Amino acid sequence: MERDDEASGPMMEEMYTNGGEETSNRRPIISGEPLDIEAYAALYKGRTKIMRLLFIANHCGGNQTIQLEALRMAYDEIKKGENTQLFRDVVSKINGKLGDKYGMDSNWCESVDRRAEQKKVKLENELSSYRTNLIKESIRMGYNDFGDFYYACGLPGDAFKYYVRTRDYCTTAKHIIHMCMNAILVSIEMGQFTHVTSYVSKAEQNPEALEPIVAAKLRCASGLAHLELKKYKLAARKFLEVNPELGNSYNEVIAPQDVATYGGLCALASFDRSELKQKVIDNINFRNFLELVPEVRELINDFYASRYASCLEYLGSLKANLLLDIHLHDHVDSLYDQIRKKALIQYTLPFVSVDLSRMADAFKTSVSGLERELEALITDNQIQARIDSHNKILYARHADQRNATFQKVLQMGNEYDRNVRAMMLRANLLKHEYHARAARKL
Repeated sequence: MERDDEASGPMMEEMYTNGGEETSNRRPIISGEPLDIEAYAALYKGRTKIMRLLFIANHCGGNQTIQLEALRMAYDEIKKGENTQLFRDVVSKINGKLGDKYGMDSNWCESVDRRAEQKKVKLENELSSYRTNLIKESIRMGYNDFGDFYYACGLPGDAFKYYVRTRDYCTTAKHIIHMCMNAILVSIEMGQFTHVTSYVSKAEQNPEALEPIVAAKLRCASGLAHLELKKYKLAARKFLEVNPELGNSYNEVIAPQDVATYGGLCALASFDRSELKQKVIDNINFRNFLELVPEVRELINDFYASRYASCLEYLGSLKANLLLDIHLHDHVDSLYDQIRKKALIQYTLPFVSVDLSRMADAFKTSVSGLERELEALITDNQIQARIDSHNKILYARHADQRNATFQKVLQMGNEYDRNVRAMMLRANLLKHEYHARAARKL
């Protein structure tokens, strides 16, 4: 490789480590381990815990051990609640593979449905009484109780309607925040992320200062909404702004480990080098989240330090588990593709020429495969270069800065000369009263 004289020294030192031998102080790669479902499920609570387990069971690629373990845990978790329809669905999926202990419990279903019907009648009577007496706070609580009831029964659409109805009876800023948080929770579960964005905005417009934990929850919800819409840079910014005080307080939606993973991957895919350093690596608050997921922390550091082989190996080891994440699975391929493209661009940027064989070694790929990737980037005008396919060398098309400067100076000189001549002509016309005499002749 030939070095571009105008490239910065420190960056060159980092870049040169990729084409040659591996240095002795390289960190060992943490190999991707199969997902520990029990540890994973322990990070969450409530309905999201069940939905994540069912998602794993449906997307584990035919691994029956993982599938049955996820279904078993979902079965146990559902029986702690009141959603009999979901219980029947899980029993159908288990299909007797876990023995009689995890079969259909008709008595439990009938008992839960009977209690639910009785509770519904009670709530209807209470709400009717509150509305007759026109007590705003009681009516608000009645609608909220109905929302909780439908949410517990697995009817998020009905729960959303009742949560939103409480808005007309909110009398304090805290009531508004409570309504928004309930609407956000249900909207995330239904996948209605436009509603999430709307109610996050309503909550943030609250005239009173938000509590740190509430603000952290809102940023998490906003980050998930941006992630779903594939606005990765906005998602990264929201996750990076989450206060570490969040802790496990929002694990009915997201775990702190998810904040690190979602925020880290979105930042790698969308931030430039300076942003990555300033907003991620030097971000003290986000560092607390990264400590929970060492693999993500190390791959970010490797990417910034231009240790691309190590970075891509970390990504490869994480991919199988990320594909089992209910929010991230649709974005893994897109994020990985963007991260790899940024790595290729960053690698070639400082050099006048690059040996494709050495670059292929750095990225753990074949020369022909690397050529195809570089051709696509050159075609998209993301890399200013040309490929010598015979000698397997990439030549950068760096602009001649010296010549460009001279051309700019000459252009500015010509413009200055033209402007001065125009000013002198105008001054002489005024001096000799040319316009006045021409007017008299007319």
